[in-house]
Amino acid sequence: MGHAARSQRRLRRIRADEFAHVRKMFDAKLGLTVAKILPGEYYATDEDECIVTTLGSCVSACLWHPDSGIGGMNHFMLPDAGASGREAIGSATDAARYGSFAMEHLINAILATGLRREDLCAKIVGGGHVLPIATDVGARNIQFVRDYLANEGIAIIGENVGDLHGRQVRFRPATGNAQVRALGSSVQTSIAQEEDVYRRSLAQKPTEGEIELF
Repeated sequence: MGHAARSQRRLRRIRADEFAHVRKMFDAKLGLTVAKILPGEYYATDEDECIVTTLGSCVSACLWHPDSGIGGMNHFMLPDAGASGREAIGSATDAARYGSFAMEHLINAILATGLRREDLCAKIVGGGHVLPIATDVGARNIQFVRDYLANEGIAIIGENVGDLHGRQVRFRPATGNAQVRALGSSVQTSIAQEEDVYRRSLAQKPTEGEIELF
């Protein structure tokens, strides 16, 4: 039985089937199951697990409820706003809607247990300037997450953002601990290439519709 189930028996469980696609493995050194999320994904848990991802210009919001240990993490970037040609997604409004969609998926998964939004805490990670383009995509992602969480009344109690390097983050919702490691140049180059493909793919996707928050 997970930490949350022990301490908050009236809370509903996280729907495990929602995250069946997420790659998970047991890390003997940590003594924990580790869930690895990719760009565009999110993961929420009520078990004592670790969530890991690697970030360049993308950002991750690490959200958790301190008393129950329920929480999760996402990994996303905003689409290009007002770009020209095939990479144009439409407008700054469309980009903001996409970012809101990425945040709301994670928040809804946590709030579906019966928790309240105002009781959540946040740490944000990523947003490095690593893509070979003039626009500082990372800075735009950081500002979006800050503004979004402020509007939702969710306190940010820690940040490891910006600069010119990528990061690996390991987040443990049961404790709220986030461990961040700067990436070496060879790994960073690979991550930047993967994120550039992800960034371009966003321009081909329609902006998602509205989601109702709990």
